[in-house]
Amino acid sequence: MQFKQIIGQSVVKQQLIQSIQDGRIPHAQLLTGPKGVGKLQLAVAYAQYLNCPNRTSEDACGQCPTCIQYQNLQHPDLHFAFPIVKSDKGDVCDDFVATFRDLILEKGYFDIDDWYDALGASNKQGMIYEKESSEILRKLSLKSFGNGYKCMIIWQPEKMNITCANKLLKLLEEPPEKTVFLLVSEQPELLLPTILSRVQQIQVPRLSEQEIAQALVDRGIDPQAATDYAHIANGSYLAALKLAESKEQSRQYLDAFIALMRDAYTVGVLRDPQKKFESLQRLRKWSQEMADSKMGREKQKNFLQYVQAQVRENYIYNLQLPQLNYQTEQERTFSERFAPFIHSGNVEAIMEQLQVAEQQIHQNGNAKMIFFDLCLQMIVLIKK
Repeated sequence: MQFKQIIGQSVVKQQLIQSIQDGRIPHAQLLTGPKGVGKLQLAVAYAQYLNCPNRTSEDACGQCPTCIQYQNLQHPDLHFAFPIVKSDKGDVCDDFVATFRDLILEKGYFDIDDWYDALGASNKQGMIYEKESSEILRKLSLKSFGNGYKCMIIWQPEKMNITCANKLLKLLEEPPEKTVFLLVSEQPELLLPTILSRVQQIQVPRLSEQEIAQALVDRGIDPQAATDYAHIANGSYLAALKLAESKEQSRQYLDAFIALMRDAYTVGVLRDPQKKFESLQRLRKWSQEMADSKMGREKQKNFLQYVQAQVRENYIYNLQLPQLNYQTEQERTFSERFAPFIHSGNVEAIMEQLQVAEQQIHQNGNAKMIFFDLCLQMIVLIKK
């Protein structure tokens, strides 16, 4: 992968290129930032540029045998580690690396949900297990191919098993000669402080709306729709792409959000006991549907993140500053009437309850109880 294939990020690209040209090559770097801004792509492009014998001041040549191997993610000195779900297929990353390479080559930009879907494990949560540390040590102890750099890209290192993370500390501090670690994280605060102290951090910022919109147009998306998706995506090309490719999922999240808030309002505010009872029954059924194992925990967390975003948008909506709102037409239509119920007296408490629910889902709590408790909390908070 070449730098020119990556959307935007000109400052980070130049920083990475300059470090190689100046001979200042850190043995361990951590690329952090939001989803869908090109962190993994930058790591791969950096590894290719580092090993390209004909690199220019701007990019790898893209034509030499080394570049061709990197373009196919098949270079013998390019290694990957990533979360897996143990199965009959295996219990280390090498057992799944072909699928991981295919996902990079096919989609380019993807997130953990896409990866779990590719594994056929959308209702499970992956991990980088203890055994992987031994595999990493084994790979990096081998002699490099053609006297180049060995590059170990660890995607989502925050999902490393604590034992695995601890075993890598020594290797991160004193790696073998001509070895580079490239960690790609969206939640660096979950990494061990001892790991953070051993890496050079590079913040990968959000993309501009113009960069995202142009990338969508280049994919054949209508320019006006591309502009709308880019505005809503808040700097994430992946988010914009998913909006364009999956309107149905967003619509389902919106419908579930509307159902939650409408029935919570009815139970908490209206006086008609029959309507209250009917709404409470619908909330119970809603919580059961949200807890359905077919939805999977990652999608449950995504929904709760979506609700947090909508609560924020409804609070902002009251300010009458449309340039600060990031909503689709359907979301804005609901906000016209619902926004007054999200105000300074309850917005912080509502956000806190949603964050608690998301954390409990992440910790494998009972989803049915978590979602029904969330319903009860919304009933109390909506009427404040």
